[in-house]
Amino acid sequence: MVIQPKIRGFICTNAHPTGCAAHVEEQIAYVKSQTQATQKPKNVLVIGASTGYGLASRITAAFGNQAKTLGVFFEKPPTEKKTASAGWYNTAAFQKAADEAGLWSKNINGDAFSHEIKAKTIESIEEELGQVDLVIYSLASPRRTDPDTGEVYSSTLKPIGETVTTKNLNTSKRVIDEVTVEQANDAEIQGTIDVMGGADWELWIKALGDAGVLADGFKTTAYTYIGKKLTWPIYGHATIGKAKEDLDRAAKAINVSTASLNGQAYVTSLNAVVTQASSAIPIMPLYISAMFKVMKADGTYQGCIEQIQDLFRENLFGDAPRLDEAGRLSQNYKELEDSVQDRVQAIWDQVQTETIDELTDYNGYHQEFLKLFGFGVDGVDYDADVSPLVEINHLS
Repeated sequence: MVIQPKIRGFICTNAHPTGCAAHVEEQIAYVKSQTQATQKPKNVLVIGASTGYGLASRITAAFGNQAKTLGVFFEKPPTEKKTASAGWYNTAAFQKAADEAGLWSKNINGDAFSHEIKAKTIESIEEELGQVDLVIYSLASPRRTDPDTGEVYSSTLKPIGETVTTKNLNTSKRVIDEVTVEQANDAEIQGTIDVMGGADWELWIKALGDAGVLADGFKTTAYTYIGKKLTWPIYGHATIGKAKEDLDRAAKAINVSTASLNGQAYVTSLNAVVTQASSAIPIMPLYISAMFKVMKADGTYQGCIEQIQDLFRENLFGDAPRLDEAGRLSQNYKELEDSVQDRVQAIWDQVQTETIDELTDYNGYHQEFLKLFGFGVDGVDYDADVSPLVEINHLS
């Protein structure tokens, strides 16, 4: 079939296998061109390994550090009439490249929140790796089922304490308008913490530790976005922000619980990037479009793969990790500079529908959005007839 993007609101409902593969190949080539830290992980578990920062982490671990990687994800396979999810095609391309490079790599597809997938992961580590020395936690989901009670928690994107009305870039209509978001109630706040906080990260580390598959001196990190004043009303000081605070709590708890293993748990604070998750958050499309304009002009913008490559070299395995005031590994320091934020704010205050292209880099935002699903990648013939049926090697 000829596969063209099907965009509905802030999501794309299909993906291009060739485009996804080309995008993965671009990221692999970038990592292979970079200098790596002297210290390197050997056996890496990536929970949420198929898109965004999780995929970038797996690529960096494997192709930058020659580590063995086990990837856990929850992706939709293809049928003869319907494409797979982008993460499926990303993983297929990653695995093919790993096989060709002689790198050990295996994949587990299923609900990472469940006891079943944790047990299957542990079994694979025991049989093939023995222990892991790095655990990346990069899950993004709107819902989580409690593995003990069966209760389904749902997250919300709402402010706390007051209803917020703010400027917004409506990506469906390509206009600047306003969006009003009602304040969250206590149940919605707690539900967001239960889904996006640190509880499942803790469960993973406990399960791995109890099974004896965490190496002495292992490291683990979970990813977060903090932002600054402009995004705080619907992000930092909102339901998502409360969940991110719980990640900080979980990091401290993991450090205590794994002290006998000399474990090191960090939250890593990253720059804003275009992801499937960020596209759904009011404020973020306009904020990121303005940020692109400023940081690309400065030559300081980094996407997922550039940030994670630097995270491994500078912070996770560097000699002098850069920490913020909360003790998080800091990869977002350039975005949070006052000079950057002041210019983004100036764009935010001025931009209207007729000046979107002049004042922001919305075209760059939209291009990055399409690339998430394998569209708009240089060198790919999107008029070609391609089969949606792609297998992932070493999948269980």
